[in-house]
Amino acid sequence: MFAKTAVARHRGWAIAGAALALLTLVLALFDWNWVRPPIERYISRKTEREFRMSDLHVRLGWTPTIRMRDVYFGNAPWATDKAMAQAEMVEFSVSLRDLPDKILVPRVALTRPDLVFERLADDRRNWTLAKPSESDEPSRLRISTLSVDQGRLRYIDHGEPFELDVRASTFDQTTREKVKDADAPPVNARYSTEYAFAGRYHDATFSGQALTGEVLSFQESGVPFPIKGRLNASTTKVEIEGTIADAADISAIDVRLLIEGRTLANLYPFLLLPLPASPPYRLQGHLIQNGPRYTMDDLSGKIGSTDVTGKGAYVEREPRPLLTADLHSKLLNMADLGPLIGIETKQTGGKPNLSQSDTASRPAAKQKDKAVTPARILPAGQFEGSRLQKIDADVTLTAAKLVVPDALPLESLDATLHLHDSVLKMPRLDFGFAGGKIAGRVTLDAREPIIRSDVQVDLQSVHVDRLIPDSKTLAKGAGRLGARLQLQGRGNSIADAAAVANGKMSATIVNGQVSNLLDALSGLNGGKVLQLLVGGDHDIVVRCGGVAFDVKHGRGDASLFVIDTEQTQVLGEGWFDLARERFEVTVAPKPKEVGILSLRTPVRLHGSFKDPEFQVEKGPLLARAGGAIALATLNPLAALLPLIETGPGESSDCAEVEKRVRGAVGQARGPERRR
Repeated sequence: MFAKTAVARHRGWAIAGAALALLTLVLALFDWNWVRPPIERYISRKTEREFRMSDLHVRLGWTPTIRMRDVYFGNAPWATDKAMAQAEMVEFSVSLRDLPDKILVPRVALTRPDLVFERLADDRRNWTLAKPSESDEPSRLRISTLSVDQGRLRYIDHGEPFELDVRASTFDQTTREKVKDADAPPVNARYSTEYAFAGRYHDATFSGQALTGEVLSFQESGVPFPIKGRLNASTTKVEIEGTIADAADISAIDVRLLIEGRTLANLYPFLLLPLPASPPYRLQGHLIQNGPRYTMDDLSGKIGSTDVTGKGAYVEREPRPLLTADLHSKLLNMADLGPLIGIETKQTGGKPNLSQSDTASRPAAKQKDKAVTPARILPAGQFEGSRLQKIDADVTLTAAKLVVPDALPLESLDATLHLHDSVLKMPRLDFGFAGGKIAGRVTLDAREPIIRSDVQVDLQSVHVDRLIPDSKTLAKGAGRLGARLQLQGRGNSIADAAAVANGKMSATIVNGQVSNLLDALSGLNGGKVLQLLVGGDHDIVVRCGGVAFDVKHGRGDASLFVIDTEQTQVLGEGWFDLARERFEVTVAPKPKEVGILSLRTPVRLHGSFKDPEFQVEKGPLLARAGGAIALATLNPLAALLPLIETGPGESSDCAEVEKRVRGAVGQARGPERRR
């Protein structure tokens, strides 16, 4: 009994061994091309596209490798090209251990491929093979690495729109050194594949070259591969060198980045960042991607003549991405920031940051003419509010020293910007100014097509003697000036918003001094002038001064205008028009003491903001001169009577002046701001 069992067991092992040997022999002699026709028919029927190949070979194992030659795969019926994919050879492996959870392809190697991927505006894609009801399900296919030898890839997205044409070629390092292609970027032993690409994104075209290693990590691997390349887009140039992981859906970036161009505004089609028009720039830094977060460390460079250092980050999130930046400058040229608010600069060819909207219509053409008219000083360059709707931002900028056109006494800058849900707020826009400070707060609401603006500006402790340093007479003046501007407007440029603005403007001066000679000249007091010229000039105290304007629909009317010195009280009235950029102010000096040879008369200041004028009111002056001539015919000494100043000027109540200025400020703030 035991012997029979042993014999049976031995016979079973023999049969199993023979079967295994037979299977090994069959597999060794098996020609996979025997099953190629049914495989072609199955794939063609399943995808409803023509599929064929000239040769098939399979190497078995837990990760079998499949090699196909002369592969052809048809395109979607609606596509332009007849074939979606052709290749001289396709070789790939499949991980059986990961089935059925996913189809993991550890490696794909393509020889002379020609691939076309196309997406329509309705989101139909030629590479989606599932039925429409199944197309929303996530694909289970994962490709880890990809290598290409002498191939071409085209991608066309009609929805963006976006077009890309990439040609890949491998090269031997020794051969490349002998060729010495001057247009190709320098390489080292890390690189063996070159990609030349060109394309279009929206209305912007681009081209460039990139070098990589033999194999690219392609999808969900997290494995970095080396890359070195450059991109040219019109006047913008980008260079990178470092590593990137997963070419199909980039999961990690660690590169040194250099970018330069004519203006930052040209980056908008690629980054969708509402960057301003700027002078030529050159920036570099260390770019790192970690998931949806991109950071730029060691940022340095120049924008125009302004140096910039700092760091920034960009986070992809819903409903809008977030940009953060902390920027510093040792020397900031304000002309470089002019286009940000629509100011003309030499770098922009004398034109501000105008939008690219059509100017064929009469209103648009009129607006463009207004933007470049030299007679105006309010910037008329158009803000594109739609750009503020596409991103959130938190930015700080500090500048230790400023270079300012027209010798304005601006000294430093400290600014903070918050952009959230299409509302841009600058809770701090502070300038060092003439020994004091300009403290600004700005809100731009771009949730509607026409931007709403709320601007508040405070001048704090400004030194009067620093405002006009080139005038020796005026520079003798002293004191501190304070002012406040609060305006609300509606418009897509500073000029448009100012033309319909409502609010208040006010200013005060305290602890001031002014030249006694200047005070005498303001009242046309000839006798006093002669006395000062003989005996010497000296300063007199400005007791107080206050000016307040009510602004409605762009027109400001003076509700208070008084300047009080020890010897003269100056009263005034007037208006300004922000839409026409014109003004008219009349000031009447009233000396407080009796004087001789006085031709006291009002002075009229008027004209445009750009070219102001002044003139003496002829009526009172001619009346006094006529009276002097008439009396001179009777008695020469009597001619002096009309020229004697009886001193009608009274000392102003400075406490009342300050109270009225503060009252104007309070009304502009409103009850909610006074809290």
